[in-house]
Amino acid sequence: MRRIALLAILLASAANAQQPIFRWGGDAEGGAPFVEADPNDPSKLRGFDVEVAEQIAKGLGKRPEFVQVSFSDIDQSVQRGDFEIGMSGVEDTPPRRRMLAATIPYFEFHEVLTMRAEDRGKFSTLAALRGRRIGTLGGTIAYERVLAAEKSDGVICVSYDDDVHPYADLRAGRLDAVLLDNIIAVRSMRRVPGLWTEPNPVATGHYIGVLATGNTALRDRINEILRARMRDGTLESIYRKWGIWDRYQPAFFASVLNENAPKKPAETVAATKQIDIVLRYIPALLRASLITIVLSCAAMALAVFAGVFIASGRVYGNPLVRALLTIYVEVVRGTPVLLQLFVLYYGLSSVIRLPAFIAALLGLGLNYAAYESEIYRGALEAVPRGQLEAARTLGLTESQVLRLVRGPQAFRIALAPMTNDFVALLKDSSLVSVITVIELTKQTSIFAANIGSWVIPGILCAALYLVLSLPLSRLAGRLEDRWRAATE
Repeated sequence: MRRIALLAILLASAANAQQPIFRWGGDAEGGAPFVEADPNDPSKLRGFDVEVAEQIAKGLGKRPEFVQVSFSDIDQSVQRGDFEIGMSGVEDTPPRRRMLAATIPYFEFHEVLTMRAEDRGKFSTLAALRGRRIGTLGGTIAYERVLAAEKSDGVICVSYDDDVHPYADLRAGRLDAVLLDNIIAVRSMRRVPGLWTEPNPVATGHYIGVLATGNTALRDRINEILRARMRDGTLESIYRKWGIWDRYQPAFFASVLNENAPKKPAETVAATKQIDIVLRYIPALLRASLITIVLSCAAMALAVFAGVFIASGRVYGNPLVRALLTIYVEVVRGTPVLLQLFVLYYGLSSVIRLPAFIAALLGLGLNYAAYESEIYRGALEAVPRGQLEAARTLGLTESQVLRLVRGPQAFRIALAPMTNDFVALLKDSSLVSVITVIELTKQTSIFAANIGSWVIPGILCAALYLVLSLPLSRLAGRLEDRWRAATE
């Protein structure tokens, strides 16, 4: 009997291996109930989107295979052929339907306002939050809603890269409310105590699957599978299992099965021409560019000041000072700047609650100070010792030697690498979006997600970065040429 059972298992495994693969893309970082690693077996996935994808694969006679991709990159990845369909809480929007082959909606969600429990009943609408900070996930329907309310009702939109930190910041007092899907709000209220969600939704939306533009034949087959699973109760069973079946779903299912599913979400931004969308985002990109250049200049100024101090301490300090400064340099250079930003913004929040811009400034400035200090230390030690001894023989003090002899020559040596570091810092400023600072790259990412393409946003972003960095490079080149001519 054991041999027969083993043979059956081997035959089943062989048949499964020969079965065609149906690749679907999603973001496991989104967590339950969408897609998450099974706590009992991290090599496996679970979630309602996982089970919906399995039903689609089964209907196609294929074996599902998950492809991990960042949520904001799902549209672009499916378009380039990384997988057949993108899921994982993908929202139905007019730009997405214009750019991709979208399936019928398979779940109806609602955008809801979550606030601290002590503010219960205080903010029932976006308009009631005038002058207050509202957190949301960038590139979503909720983001568009809050952005529109920023213009019409005077709220302050705070965009995040994930749906976890907004609720943590809400509880910590950095935000006054969060607008996101009701599924996410319910999950977050279980994880973060002391929150309350307004029962009346702000907007309605739908989750869909997206396929590459020309893949309409497969899209139509998937639509039939989804309708069949709605009719036989499979989807309802999945949604009940994950606790997301609510009073809205029966009417939604009926509308889809009667082929009256909305061509576009009634509660989303109206479809507009591509050029109108581009023109609408240009002012936002320019504002983000201003944030990028101000942050970069301020962080570089801090890096230069701290770098000079560290380099001087390592050259002129006593053994203890040199040892401490060496440890600082090695620790900062040996750990990711993203980790340092998280520690400053979230890790220290129980001690000191830094504003996002200040945390970004300190994170970038202190990180680059370690690198700058090595440049300055090398430049100081590159000045010929004969000149230093001659200056001391003439009676100059150490501070005078540094200020009049060693410092000016070291600055000329360090200028070129300093310029390179500033250009690098300008680009690394894109990392601060993880702590809610909307700089140029983050705004471009939101722009691309909303129009379903990186072509135009990418070109505009690259052009703005060149406008910001080229003048500095040219200025540094002219200074080097002038000093070189002066010494010849």
